[in-house]
Amino acid sequence: MNFLKPFGSFEIIIILCFITLYSIYFVRLVKINKKIKVNKSKAFYKFILRSTYLSLMIIALLGPSFGENKEEIDLVGKDIMILVDLSESMNANDVKPSRLEKVKFEMKKVIDEFSSDRIGIIMFSGEAFVQCPMTYDKNALNLFTETLNTGLVPNTGTDFGPPLELSLSKLNNENAESNELSSKIILLISDGEDFGDNTKESLEKIVDSNIKLFTVGIGSEKGSKILLTNGDYKRDKEGKEVITKLDPISLKESAKETGGRYFEITNTNNQIDELIYEINNIKGEVIESKIIDVTENKYFYFLLTALILMIIDFTINLKIIRI
Repeated sequence: MNFLKPFGSFEIIIILCFITLYSIYFVRLVKINKKIKVNKSKAFYKFILRSTYLSLMIIALLGPSFGENKEEIDLVGKDIMILVDLSESMNANDVKPSRLEKVKFEMKKVIDEFSSDRIGIIMFSGEAFVQCPMTYDKNALNLFTETLNTGLVPNTGTDFGPPLELSLSKLNNENAESNELSSKIILLISDGEDFGDNTKESLEKIVDSNIKLFTVGIGSEKGSKILLTNGDYKRDKEGKEVITKLDPISLKESAKETGGRYFEITNTNNQIDELIYEINNIKGEVIESKIIDVTENKYFYFLLTALILMIIDFTINLKIIRI
């Protein structure tokens, strides 16, 4: 017999209380027996009966199970690489509190939703860098997400090519070591036009690798000024304040070319729930198989027997003291 819980202090206290109270009861019987005849055998029967159903209740409390019932289960999951644009325009506040802060909030929602999947984070502007390698550790992912800011990468314009190439490389390298998963997803989040020259070549490699690419555009048609770290607003060569607007054309074309979908986060529309639904519909692959113990808790049988004995105890009256 196996138990789900160890025999602990709570059970010991119950047994000690029972023994203490019954010891007091037996001492009283001995004293009474000096003056009045006491049927000690019937008192002993009562003690045995009550000890039995108390023991059964304690066993039920520990969660008894029988036999070696093992089962092999398959852990199914996906590999998701999130690419986050950290160009200066992501500091615009046309989406409150800012584009980047809103992206970070929605990223945490995505991370929490896919708890059994491996997720990685790549940050980019003109260049791309791994912010968090592929991992199942959601606490680490949330921590790396919280530290994202536009000062982490050189701001030389938005280029989709480097982050797509880097994510493709990381996904393929990781999968070579883990059963070559085919359920691989790239999630590209940006607010602007792609100024890179090698994006088309990267997209062709993604298609050849059978990887799903989803894109998310953040911003608004009206646009907003770009707040710099010094507290001033970004200006062009003529000294005019730059207004950044959501330019979804490159994002839509990239998603369409790979068979993926484009989603949008604006000040009036948030399609992250639709994105989560779409990713959920992608069938995961078997990551690994594990043997787990599926032995069923049989506490009910012990508890039922204890209750029957309690009913017998309360309904059958044994005269212990004879007058």
